[in-house]
Amino acid sequence: MAAAADGVLVPNRTGRPIDAVDLASIPMFVGSMIAEAFVLRRRPPIEEIDVEPAIRLAPHDLPPDPLVPVGYERRDTVTSLTMLLGNVAVNLAMARAVGSLGRLVFKHRIADIGKRRGSLAVAIVAWDFLYYWDHRWMHEVRLFWANHVTHHSSQRYNLSTALRQPWSGFLLSWVYLPMPLFGIPANQVAKAAQLNLLYQYWIHTEAIDRLPQPIEAVFNTPSHHRVHHGADRQYLDRNYGGVLIVWDKLFGTFEPEIRRVTYGLTKNIETHNPLRVGYHEFIDIARDVARARGLRSKFHHVFGRPGWTPTPLTGERSAA
Repeated sequence: MAAAADGVLVPNRTGRPIDAVDLASIPMFVGSMIAEAFVLRRRPPIEEIDVEPAIRLAPHDLPPDPLVPVGYERRDTVTSLTMLLGNVAVNLAMARAVGSLGRLVFKHRIADIGKRRGSLAVAIVAWDFLYYWDHRWMHEVRLFWANHVTHHSSQRYNLSTALRQPWSGFLLSWVYLPMPLFGIPANQVAKAAQLNLLYQYWIHTEAIDRLPQPIEAVFNTPSHHRVHHGADRQYLDRNYGGVLIVWDKLFGTFEPEIRRVTYGLTKNIETHNPLRVGYHEFIDIARDVARARGLRSKFHHVFGRPGWTPTPLTGERSAA
Protein backbone atom coordinates (compact mmCIF):
# COMPACT_ATOMS: atom_id res chain seq x y z
CA MET A 1 0.00 0.00 0.00
CA ALA A 2 2.61 2.48 -1.07
CA ALA A 3 1.92 6.09 -0.24
CA ALA A 4 3.39 9.40 -1.27
CA ALA A 5 2.51 12.72 -2.73
CA ASP A 6 0.08 11.00 -4.98
CA GLY A 7 -1.10 7.43 -5.50
CA VAL A 8 -1.65 4.60 -3.01
CA LEU A 9 -2.24 0.89 -3.50
CA VAL A 10 -2.98 0.22 -7.18
CA PRO A 11 -0.96 3.32 -8.22
CA ASN A 12 -3.13 5.08 -10.75
CA ARG A 13 -0.09 5.75 -12.93
CA THR A 14 0.35 2.04 -13.73
CA GLY A 15 -2.89 0.17 -13.10
CA ARG A 16 -1.02 -2.64 -11.36
CA PRO A 17 -2.84 -5.03 -9.01
CA ILE A 18 -2.33 -5.14 -5.25
CA ASP A 19 0.65 -7.31 -4.32
CA ALA A 20 2.33 -8.69 -1.20
CA VAL A 21 4.36 -5.52 -0.65
CA ASP A 22 1.16 -3.48 -0.58
CA LEU A 23 -0.41 -5.81 1.96
CA ALA A 24 2.74 -5.82 4.11
CA SER A 25 2.75 -2.03 4.15
CA ILE A 26 -0.51 -1.94 6.13
CA PRO A 27 0.99 -3.08 9.46
CA MET A 28 4.10 -1.03 8.66
CA PHE A 29 2.00 2.12 8.36
CA VAL A 30 0.10 1.41 11.57
CA GLY A 31 3.19 0.53 13.59
CA SER A 32 5.24 3.48 12.34
CA MET A 33 2.49 6.01 13.04
CA ILE A 34 2.08 4.70 16.59
CA ALA A 35 5.84 4.85 17.10
CA GLU A 36 6.06 8.37 15.68
CA ALA A 37 3.25 9.64 17.90
CA PHE A 38 4.99 8.09 20.93
CA VAL A 39 8.33 9.69 20.02
CA LEU A 40 6.80 13.11 19.49
CA ARG A 41 4.91 12.98 22.79
CA ARG A 42 8.07 12.07 24.71
CA ARG A 43 10.25 14.68 23.03
CA PRO A 44 11.23 17.46 25.43
CA PRO A 45 9.43 20.72 24.62
CA ILE A 46 11.42 23.17 22.51
CA GLU A 47 11.04 26.81 23.36
CA GLU A 48 8.76 28.54 20.90
CA ILE A 49 10.38 31.31 18.88
CA ASP A 50 8.97 34.37 17.19
CA VAL A 51 9.23 34.00 13.43
CA GLU A 52 8.54 36.72 10.90
CA PRO A 53 7.64 34.70 7.77
CA ALA A 54 7.94 37.72 5.49
CA ILE A 55 11.68 37.89 6.22
CA ARG A 56 13.58 35.57 3.94
CA LEU A 57 16.62 33.73 5.28
CA ALA A 58 19.31 32.33 3.00
CA PRO A 59 21.42 29.24 3.81
CA HIS A 60 24.35 31.40 4.88
CA ASP A 61 22.14 32.96 7.60
CA LEU A 62 22.61 29.86 9.78
CA PRO A 63 21.78 28.65 12.35
CA PRO A 64 18.33 27.79 11.04
CA ASP A 65 15.18 27.96 13.10
CA PRO A 66 14.78 24.95 15.41
CA LEU A 67 12.35 22.17 14.51
CA VAL A 68 9.23 22.48 16.68
CA PRO A 69 6.92 19.49 15.90
CA VAL A 70 3.18 20.05 15.85
CA GLY A 71 2.39 16.33 16.31
CA TYR A 72 -0.90 14.51 15.75
CA GLU A 73 -4.54 15.58 16.10
CA ARG A 74 -7.27 12.95 16.06
CA ARG A 75 -9.67 14.53 13.54
CA ASP A 76 -6.84 15.42 11.20
CA THR A 77 -5.51 11.86 11.25
CA VAL A 78 -8.97 10.37 10.69
CA THR A 79 -9.43 12.66 7.69
CA SER A 80 -6.10 11.58 6.23
CA LEU A 81 -6.97 7.89 6.61
CA THR A 82 -10.41 8.48 5.09
CA MET A 83 -8.81 10.15 2.08
CA LEU A 84 -6.57 7.09 1.72
CA LEU A 85 -9.58 4.77 1.55
CA GLY A 86 -11.20 6.94 -1.12
CA ASN A 87 -7.95 6.99 -3.08
CA VAL A 88 -7.78 3.20 -3.01
CA ALA A 89 -11.37 2.90 -4.25
CA VAL A 90 -10.79 5.31 -7.14
CA ASN A 91 -7.53 3.65 -8.12
CA LEU A 92 -9.17 0.23 -8.17
CA ALA A 93 -11.91 1.60 -10.41
CA MET A 94 -9.39 3.19 -12.79
CA ALA A 95 -6.81 0.40 -12.80
CA ARG A 96 -8.02 -1.41 -15.92
CA ALA A 97 -8.27 1.74 -18.05
CA VAL A 98 -4.87 3.05 -16.98
CA GLY A 99 -3.26 -0.36 -17.45
CA SER A 100 -4.77 -0.70 -20.92
CA LEU A 101 -3.36 2.66 -21.98
CA GLY A 102 0.12 1.64 -20.83
CA ARG A 103 -0.08 -1.65 -22.69
CA LEU A 104 -1.23 0.12 -25.85
CA VAL A 105 1.76 2.47 -25.74
CA PHE A 106 4.13 -0.44 -25.02
CA LYS A 107 2.81 -2.26 -28.08
CA HIS A 108 3.96 0.72 -30.19
CA ARG A 109 7.26 1.22 -28.33
CA ILE A 110 10.21 2.80 -30.11
CA ALA A 111 12.93 1.06 -28.04
CA ASP A 112 13.41 -2.00 -25.83
CA ILE A 113 15.08 -0.70 -22.67
CA GLY A 114 13.40 -3.45 -20.66
CA LYS A 115 15.48 -6.12 -22.39
CA ARG A 116 18.79 -4.58 -21.34
CA ARG A 117 20.79 -5.35 -18.22
CA GLY A 118 20.04 -2.93 -15.42
CA SER A 119 16.67 -2.00 -16.90
CA LEU A 120 14.96 -1.93 -13.49
CA ALA A 121 17.48 0.63 -12.24
CA VAL A 122 16.79 2.69 -15.37
CA ALA A 123 13.06 2.39 -14.68
CA ILE A 124 13.52 3.59 -11.09
CA VAL A 125 15.46 6.67 -12.17
CA ALA A 126 13.10 7.35 -15.08
CA TRP A 127 10.06 7.19 -12.83
CA ASP A 128 11.69 9.55 -10.33
CA PHE A 129 12.54 12.03 -13.10
CA LEU A 130 9.01 11.94 -14.51
CA TYR A 131 7.60 12.16 -10.99
CA TYR A 132 9.45 15.45 -10.51
CA TRP A 133 7.62 16.93 -13.52
CA ASP A 134 4.34 15.30 -12.56
CA HIS A 135 4.62 16.86 -9.10
CA ARG A 136 5.77 20.22 -10.43
CA TRP A 137 2.93 20.48 -12.93
CA MET A 138 0.46 19.70 -10.12
CA HIS A 139 1.63 22.93 -8.51
CA GLU A 140 1.75 24.97 -11.71
CA VAL A 141 -1.55 24.05 -13.43
CA ARG A 142 -4.72 24.75 -11.50
CA LEU A 143 -6.67 21.73 -12.78
CA PHE A 144 -3.88 19.44 -11.60
CA TRP A 145 -3.51 21.40 -8.37
CA ALA A 146 -7.21 20.73 -7.71
CA ASN A 147 -6.21 17.09 -7.36
CA HIS A 148 -2.99 17.60 -5.43
CA VAL A 149 -4.26 20.25 -3.01
CA THR A 150 -5.78 17.41 -0.98
CA HIS A 151 -2.33 16.26 0.06
CA HIS A 152 -1.36 19.76 1.21
CA SER A 153 -4.57 20.49 3.10
CA SER A 154 -3.40 19.30 6.52
CA GLN A 155 -1.91 21.87 8.86
CA ARG A 156 0.05 19.09 10.52
CA TYR A 157 2.97 17.07 9.24
CA ASN A 158 3.32 13.45 10.26
CA LEU A 159 3.23 10.00 8.73
CA SER A 160 -0.55 10.10 8.48
CA THR A 161 -0.17 13.15 6.22
CA ALA A 162 1.56 10.88 3.70
CA LEU A 163 -1.68 8.91 3.50
CA ARG A 164 -3.86 11.98 2.80
CA GLN A 165 -4.26 11.10 -0.85
CA PRO A 166 -6.32 12.72 -3.64
CA TRP A 167 -9.08 11.07 -5.58
CA SER A 168 -8.30 12.32 -9.11
CA GLY A 169 -4.71 11.23 -9.72
CA PHE A 170 -5.67 9.70 -13.07
CA LEU A 171 -5.53 13.25 -14.49
CA LEU A 172 -1.76 12.89 -14.81
CA SER A 173 -1.41 9.22 -15.72
CA TRP A 174 -0.10 10.29 -19.13
CA VAL A 175 3.08 11.75 -17.62
CA TYR A 176 4.57 8.26 -17.27
CA LEU A 177 3.78 7.02 -20.78
CA PRO A 178 7.36 7.68 -21.99
CA MET A 179 8.38 4.63 -19.96
CA PRO A 180 6.38 2.04 -21.95
CA LEU A 181 7.06 4.08 -25.10
CA PHE A 182 10.78 3.37 -24.64
CA GLY A 183 10.17 -0.28 -23.92
CA ILE A 184 10.07 -0.47 -20.13
CA PRO A 185 7.55 -3.26 -19.44
CA ALA A 186 4.56 -2.87 -17.14
CA ASN A 187 6.04 -4.94 -14.30
CA GLN A 188 9.12 -2.70 -14.12
CA VAL A 189 7.07 0.48 -14.38
CA ALA A 190 4.90 -0.79 -11.52
CA LYS A 191 7.87 -1.75 -9.36
CA ALA A 192 9.55 1.64 -9.94
CA ALA A 193 6.30 3.37 -8.95
CA GLN A 194 5.88 1.23 -5.86
CA LEU A 195 9.42 1.80 -4.59
CA ASN A 196 9.18 5.53 -5.26
CA LEU A 197 5.92 5.84 -3.36
CA LEU A 198 7.11 3.71 -0.45
CA TYR A 199 10.25 5.82 -0.13
CA GLN A 200 8.21 8.98 0.21
CA TYR A 201 6.17 7.67 3.14
CA TRP A 202 8.92 8.04 5.74
CA ILE A 203 9.87 11.60 4.79
CA HIS A 204 6.53 12.90 6.09
CA THR A 205 7.73 13.29 9.67
CA GLU A 206 8.97 15.79 12.22
CA ALA A 207 10.51 13.01 14.31
CA ILE A 208 13.64 13.19 12.12
CA ASP A 209 15.62 16.41 11.91
CA ARG A 210 18.33 16.99 9.31
CA LEU A 211 20.37 14.00 8.14
CA PRO A 212 24.12 13.96 7.35
CA GLN A 213 25.00 16.36 4.55
CA PRO A 214 25.95 13.72 1.92
CA ILE A 215 22.42 12.29 2.21
CA GLU A 216 20.73 15.70 2.23
CA ALA A 217 22.71 16.66 -0.89
CA VAL A 218 21.36 13.82 -3.04
CA PHE A 219 18.17 12.38 -1.58
CA ASN A 220 14.79 13.76 -0.63
CA THR A 221 14.64 13.83 3.17
CA PRO A 222 12.17 14.85 5.89
CA SER A 223 13.86 18.25 6.01
CA HIS A 224 13.51 18.82 2.26
CA HIS A 225 9.92 17.61 2.17
CA ARG A 226 8.86 19.70 5.15
CA VAL A 227 9.83 22.67 2.98
CA HIS A 228 7.57 21.36 0.21
CA HIS A 229 4.60 21.31 2.60
CA GLY A 230 5.25 24.85 3.78
CA ALA A 231 2.75 27.62 3.18
CA ASP A 232 5.45 30.21 3.87
CA ARG A 233 6.29 32.44 0.90
CA GLN A 234 9.92 31.28 1.02
CA TYR A 235 8.83 27.67 0.60
CA LEU A 236 5.99 27.84 -1.94
CA ASP A 237 6.40 25.55 -4.97
CA ARG A 238 9.75 24.08 -3.92
CA ASN A 239 11.33 20.64 -3.55
CA TYR A 240 9.24 18.51 -5.90
CA GLY A 241 11.58 15.50 -5.93
CA GLY A 242 10.43 12.00 -5.03
CA VAL A 243 13.51 9.98 -4.07
CA LEU A 244 16.20 12.30 -5.43
CA ILE A 245 16.44 15.99 -4.59
CA VAL A 246 18.97 16.52 -7.38
CA TRP A 247 16.17 17.22 -9.88
CA ASP A 248 15.20 20.32 -7.90
CA LYS A 249 18.81 21.47 -7.84
CA LEU A 250 19.13 20.92 -11.59
CA PHE A 251 15.88 22.73 -12.47
CA GLY A 252 16.05 25.58 -9.96
CA THR A 253 13.28 24.60 -7.52
CA PHE A 254 15.37 23.63 -4.49
CA GLU A 255 15.01 25.42 -1.15
CA PRO A 256 16.72 24.34 2.10
CA GLU A 257 14.86 24.22 5.40
CA ILE A 258 15.94 27.43 7.13
CA ARG A 259 12.80 29.09 8.47
CA ARG A 260 10.40 27.20 10.67
CA VAL A 261 7.71 25.66 8.43
CA THR A 262 4.05 26.64 8.56
CA TYR A 263 2.14 23.67 7.13
CA GLY A 264 -1.03 23.76 5.07
CA LEU A 265 -2.36 26.07 2.38
CA THR A 266 -1.98 29.80 1.89
CA LYS A 267 -5.76 29.86 2.45
CA ASN A 268 -6.67 26.89 4.63
CA ILE A 269 -10.06 25.27 4.11
CA GLU A 270 -10.66 24.58 7.83
CA THR A 271 -12.68 21.40 7.38
CA HIS A 272 -12.38 17.68 8.07
CA ASN A 273 -15.14 16.75 5.62
CA PRO A 274 -13.53 14.28 3.15
CA LEU A 275 -15.69 15.38 0.22
CA ARG A 276 -14.78 19.01 0.83
CA VAL A 277 -11.10 18.12 1.22
CA GLY A 278 -11.13 16.07 -1.97
CA TYR A 279 -13.15 18.30 -4.27
CA HIS A 280 -13.22 21.89 -2.97
CA GLU A 281 -10.80 23.20 -5.61
CA PHE A 282 -12.68 21.53 -8.47
CA ILE A 283 -15.84 23.25 -7.22
CA ASP A 284 -14.01 26.58 -7.04
CA ILE A 285 -12.75 26.11 -10.61
CA ALA A 286 -16.26 25.43 -11.87
CA ARG A 287 -17.55 28.53 -10.08
CA ASP A 288 -14.76 30.72 -11.49
CA VAL A 289 -15.31 29.42 -15.03
CA ALA A 290 -19.05 30.06 -14.79
CA ARG A 291 -18.44 33.65 -13.69
CA ALA A 292 -15.58 34.40 -16.10
CA ARG A 293 -16.09 36.51 -19.18
CA GLY A 294 -14.56 35.24 -22.41
CA LEU A 295 -12.89 32.01 -23.38
CA ARG A 296 -9.43 33.32 -22.50
CA SER A 297 -10.34 33.90 -18.88
CA LYS A 298 -12.21 30.61 -18.66
CA PHE A 299 -9.15 28.79 -20.02
CA HIS A 300 -6.81 30.42 -17.50
CA HIS A 301 -9.10 29.56 -14.60
CA VAL A 302 -8.62 25.90 -15.53
CA PHE A 303 -5.11 25.67 -16.95
CA GLY A 304 -3.42 28.76 -15.55
CA ARG A 305 -1.40 28.81 -12.37
CA PRO A 306 -3.30 28.39 -9.09
CA GLY A 307 -4.39 31.83 -7.93
CA TRP A 308 -4.70 33.28 -11.44
CA THR A 309 -7.21 36.11 -11.73
CA PRO A 310 -7.91 38.48 -14.64
CA THR A 311 -6.74 42.03 -14.06
CA PRO A 312 -9.53 44.60 -14.19
CA LEU A 313 -8.12 46.58 -17.12
CA THR A 314 -6.37 44.17 -19.44
CA GLY A 315 -7.80 40.77 -18.64
CA GLU A 316 -4.24 39.44 -18.58
CA ARG A 317 -3.38 37.00 -15.85
CA SER A 318 -2.36 37.88 -12.35
CA ALA A 319 -1.10 35.11 -10.11
CA ALA A 320 -1.71 35.28 -6.39
